[in-house]
Amino acid sequence: MLIRFTTFLLLIFCLLAACRKVSENNVSSLANDNEGQSEFADYWFNGVAEISSYELQQVRYGEIRQGSAVFVFVTEPFSAAKQVKLDYPESMGEDNIAVLKLNAIRKFNTGIYDYSMMTSVFTPIAIEQYPHTLKTTTSVQEWCGHTFTQFNLKGNKYEVKEFSYFESEGDINKKVNTGLLEDEIWNKIRIQPNSVPTGMLDIIPSTFYTRLQHTPIVPARATIKKVQREATTEYTIEYLHQKRTLTISVEQVFPYKIMGWTEDNGDGLITKATLKKSILSPYWQQNSNQYEHMRTELELAHQD
Repeated sequence: MLIRFTTFLLLIFCLLAACRKVSENNVSSLANDNEGQSEFADYWFNGVAEISSYELQQVRYGEIRQGSAVFVFVTEPFSAAKQVKLDYPESMGEDNIAVLKLNAIRKFNTGIYDYSMMTSVFTPIAIEQYPHTLKTTTSVQEWCGHTFTQFNLKGNKYEVKEFSYFESEGDINKKVNTGLLEDEIWNKIRIQPNSVPTGMLDIIPSTFYTRLQHTPIVPARATIKKVQREATTEYTIEYLHQKRTLTISVEQVFPYKIMGWTEDNGDGLITKATLKKSILSPYWQQNSNQYEHMRTELELAHQD
């Protein structure tokens, strides 16, 4: 019995050591000092997710709609080859890449019917070794129907698949040159703010934007500016040939929480989100009715 127990403890130790090695390998390029690496690892590799709720004013059909937004940031072991979350990361060797995943959710009503939108973004933590996000997915559900978009990094291009109930958008499979995704800027800010380039460059617009505006997914010329405010840093993305400007407000200090954002699509109305609450939680373990009180803590309605 003692031998079996000792063997069990050794196995647990090895698994923990393997997980720790993955995190150390992936944060090693994030800071030049051990204190910075430790701060990052302690926050992002502690077995919980960061959940933030936002008051949302969403422009749709020429009017401002009251709604809610939720950002869920969490690190996960990810397969570089399959581009899915790994079930057994400790046995996957170099195929195991630690990513920061963002699930960005928006919900709002348009008259009698509602919208539910979600984008998932999977960005490697070792951002210098893996400069491009590996995968994004976006789904939009409303009473007329639903759509789905997926980006997969394949070599020096993104393979893009689009599925829609609109005839003109149909089922599309195409390739787009790699470049900065608007959808990945949020993750890059959280991993390493200096990794967000400034100046003029090509950006692939947000999939929320392309879906709501019914525009094709193609890189567009834009400028990124970074401005220091009293307590926040503002990142402004302004497109040159599209009527779109996105401004993201971020804490100036680690962990660089997203405090809110605005979107101006040139119609005279502004989409705006403002942070309400932020918590750290292993939410995937909290699906029992006894945890519904946490929605009150996040100031979320039961149907959100």
